[in-house]
Amino acid sequence: MTRLWLRSGSLLGFVAVAAGSFGAHGLKDFFATPVRAVNWETAVRYCLFHSLALLIVGLFSALPQAATARNQLALAGWLFLIGTLLFSGFLAAHSLTGVGILAAVVPVGGLLLLIGWVILSVAGFQMDFRSVNDASDATR
Repeated sequence: MTRLWLRSGSLLGFVAVAAGSFGAHGLKDFFATPVRAVNWETAVRYCLFHSLALLIVGLFSALPQAATARNQLALAGWLFLIGTLLFSGFLAAHSLTGVGILAAVVPVGGLLLLIGWVILSVAGFQMDFRSVNDASDATR
């Protein structure tokens, strides 16, 4: 799973930077209303933030201290990945097309992202960092 989260996070980061650049240069005059341009920017921003969240999940998953939280980390990763695809993907599609039904899916993606953050927090509480603290105390 670690590899999946690192690859997904990296790919989403690439997509976010490319979409942000495309929006700033290629779509500047395309958007019919300022709201659609703001929606595009929001989609890009959330994609970039959650690409970083996926990288964090991947890095945490690789730690030996994460053994007790691997299921929660995997769940958080899936929620971030699916939530980002739904939230950012449908918001960007709505920005480009103006089709209202696309915007109806965006809150589902947002809810998945919120749940992902809660699950990541739970994973953080379950991770055993005592061995790291014990090792650093022994070297002092």
